Amino acid sequence: MSAATPPVYNDDDKILPAGNAAITSVVDEEAGFTKDDVKVDVHTNLYDGVQRKMEQRHMQMIALAGTLGTGLFLGAGKTIAHGGPVGSLLAYILTGSIVYSMLVCVGEMAVYAPISGGYVHFIERWLNPSVGFAIGWQVCFQYCLFLPSEVISASILISYWDQTFSKSHQAGYMIALMVGAAAINFFGVRWFGESEFIFAFIKIALVIGLIIAGLVVDLGGGPDHDRIGFRYWKDPGAFAEYHFEGDLGKFLGFFTNLLQAAGSFAGIESIAYAAAEVKNPRVALTKAIKRLFWRITIFYILLIFVVGLLVPYTDKSLLQSTGTAASSPFVIAFSRAGIKVLPSIINAAVLTSAFSAGSSLMYSVSRMLYGLSLRGYAPRVLSKTTKKGLPIVSLCFVSIFYALAFMTLSKGASTVLNWLSNLNALIGYITWGTIGVTYLRFKKGLEAQGINRKTLHYHNSLQPYPAYWVIFWSTIIIIFNGWEVFTKGSWNSSNFVIAYIGLPVFSILTLGYWLIKKPKHLKIDELDMFSNIPTDEQVSYEEPPPKNFGVKIVNFLFT
Repeated sequence: MSAATPPVYNDDDKILPAGNAAITSVVDEEAGFTKDDVKVDVHTNLYDGVQRKMEQRHMQMIALAGTLGTGLFLGAGKTIAHGGPVGSLLAYILTGSIVYSMLVCVGEMAVYAPISGGYVHFIERWLNPSVGFAIGWQVCFQYCLFLPSEVISASILISYWDQTFSKSHQAGYMIALMVGAAAINFFGVRWFGESEFIFAFIKIALVIGLIIAGLVVDLGGGPDHDRIGFRYWKDPGAFAEYHFEGDLGKFLGFFTNLLQAAGSFAGIESIAYAAAEVKNPRVALTKAIKRLFWRITIFYILLIFVVGLLVPYTDKSLLQSTGTAASSPFVIAFSRAGIKVLPSIINAAVLTSAFSAGSSLMYSVSRMLYGLSLRGYAPRVLSKTTKKGLPIVSLCFVSIFYALAFMTLSKGASTVLNWLSNLNALIGYITWGTIGVTYLRFKKGLEAQGINRKTLHYHNSLQPYPAYWVIFWSTIIIIFNGWEVFTKGSWNSSNFVIAYIGLPVFSILTLGYWLIKKPKHLKIDELDMFSNIPTDEQVSYEEPPPKNFGVKIVNFLFT
């Protein structure tokens, strides 16, 4: 690598900041370069108006519990019923390893380049612009459809206490939830960070409480003093048979749970989007990524292990779909043990999770649209920000999709909404696999330009094996997820479309952008590893001393 890197110019012939000061020297026109020596940079931060107002503790709590929601608290029962206690546990262990492998990939890229656009920008920058365009719009479509579904889930959770629940009541609840979730986002990123800090704390308390209470009941500490132990692992058994008898049925129950488990982790990769708005992002992201292993182990795997001890997979209540705490396998387990007070507490905590998920989805998709707009992949108007750095037009556009929640008030329209949501369920695996491929290009790009990964703020010593792991399993699950429609007598056209429509949509978006824009696919040594990447000095932040003992405790636990 040369001693100095050519400066990058924007359209106004002004020199943009050079690359990361930790890996290349700061240069200017005196270094001997002219505008004729370089291309105009498309990754300019000239119009990037977002501001770093999120605290480190916000980032840590969002990373710890940001995506914990109804998929885990209410949906875990279905995994027990399909795979049995060990089948569901193994499914969550494997899915957790896939997710963690993906996160160390996206984390290394985000720490290196903590800028707007998140992983979508990394894909278009270090893999191919056509693929970045396709992933960006697919995920935006997915999130915009999930946005109203979280509002619907939250309104149904409220019905747990409403003895006269009706469609008019539900409409009122949904309006209140929409206004609340939107207001948090429109007040600014600091308000969003504070709200997520509180909601994440509630979710963490719920998980820890459920694990402790579950172990107490399992060991005979419930009102009935029945010591369960590993009884249900022996009778009816550790694995459930799904569709087929014998080992094949047990394997298919486990494999089917990989999709259910993935739904519980959905959106976890969006932590990369907060990198552009958090103070001291390289330090905050590094801490967050390193702690995610324990988050996955404790909050997902241990929780599934405990619930698998408490309820036999033959309990028909596990397949309930009330949408309230009655669907929770923990409520079923505690009711079997004679504990009656917990359902309302669990329902209240899960309600905050659903509300938090709606607010978090709005934040993520608005920043995603903003990033796409900055780089010309979406209408330019979506990149407009207020003086305080709020992407106001993107937020207004995303808010419109809340209105789809009212479709649930119509029986036919509700079916369409659920079908559309399921249609995009596998976009997560497509995204995760693509992140893995992008990381391999990123890693080779650093090597080709003489940059030692070990000198960066964060690197994973196991790479590239985590990238290979997430690519392998994402491919397997995408190809075989629709196996049920091919079993004898089970063909269903709509289920087939739901299982595989994501692949042709992704291909059409990629091919369409490539045919229209004809972007050049860069060789490894041509990858842009420098422009618009801030120096440590530009993003460093000195935390103010704590004002009181309470702040000291919070800083110790969450920064």
